[in-house]
Amino acid sequence: MSRFAFASVFSIFVSAIAPATSAAAEAPASRDQLVERGVMFLRTMQNDDGSFSPELGPGITSLVTTSLLRSGVPENDPLIAKALQYIENFAQEDGGIYREGSLYRNYETSLAMLCFSEVKAERFAEYNKRAQNFVKSIQSDGDPSESKYGGAGYGKHKRPDLSNTSFMIDALKASGLDEDDAAMKRALIFVSRCQNLETHHNTTPHNNKIGDGGFYYTCAAGGSSQAGTVENGGLRSYGSMTYAGLKSLIYAGVEKDDPRVKAATEWISKNYDLSKNPGMTPPKDGLYYYYHTFGKCLSALGEKTIKDANGKEHDWRAELIETMAKNQKKNGSWVNESDRWLEGDAELVTAYALLSLSYCQ
Repeated sequence: MSRFAFASVFSIFVSAIAPATSAAAEAPASRDQLVERGVMFLRTMQNDDGSFSPELGPGITSLVTTSLLRSGVPENDPLIAKALQYIENFAQEDGGIYREGSLYRNYETSLAMLCFSEVKAERFAEYNKRAQNFVKSIQSDGDPSESKYGGAGYGKHKRPDLSNTSFMIDALKASGLDEDDAAMKRALIFVSRCQNLETHHNTTPHNNKIGDGGFYYTCAAGGSSQAGTVENGGLRSYGSMTYAGLKSLIYAGVEKDDPRVKAATEWISKNYDLSKNPGMTPPKDGLYYYYHTFGKCLSALGEKTIKDANGKEHDWRAELIETMAKNQKKNGSWVNESDRWLEGDAELVTAYALLSLSYCQ
């Protein structure tokens, strides 16, 4: 065989066994492809009892199940049926859906409510009616002048915070409660007080120390921000809470021309970033929680694009899909290199990612 002939045969052989390098093979994954891979990963991770994650209790399993339902997995799929049965096992006589003795009764019940709101079977609507009354019962009430008023936290006698309150608002809205309900109005008071903005809605000591329109973790018990403070004692705004706060304002019926919505939207424009959780140190703490609130908030806001501090328009859906594509692991999962707030748990983080993508359709 001539050298030319051998080279030709060898070339054909190598082409046959080499990985494809066509433009189609190199094309970035679509939203649907990312979702399909994420769902396939979660299918391999369900425990025998129907739960997900090593973390005990209904919270993460509810979040994962919601992400699967919003990703198109039907409720009669055995994967979903087993998970729903697991969550149902935590339904308590007081209407809550939580582990016995849990410190996270609001989180767990709110996440279960969000999950059950995605399901058509009648019994889940009944669970949610009882759960509505439960989360209302542990919402801070009493004197409206107190900074904790209207918030939700780790139980009735614990300090309320914006994260817990945001999930409560999500759950109440998803389960059919409108903004005229007294619980939503109380929650709106608390949310407004967690914003770095001086208005007649917010007369807390921290309202004008920064004044950038963003949100922080809690105004209660002297106030606190997971992003820290500035020299004058102001509580630093950060991405995940600002998106959660703005979403909560919208869900509670605040209009776009309200100063609170305008100021939060301006903060988002000035701090638009998908490479980190803006304002946080370290910057990737709570990153996938941030992506979830980012997608849910901007979907609720109803804007197709966001203009950044330099005047550049961003198609936030396309950029969120691109970010998810860049970070998805070969096995279809997502995980945060910073494991704070359980984000080293691939099942939790994959659920956050799938939920983020559900707002990009």
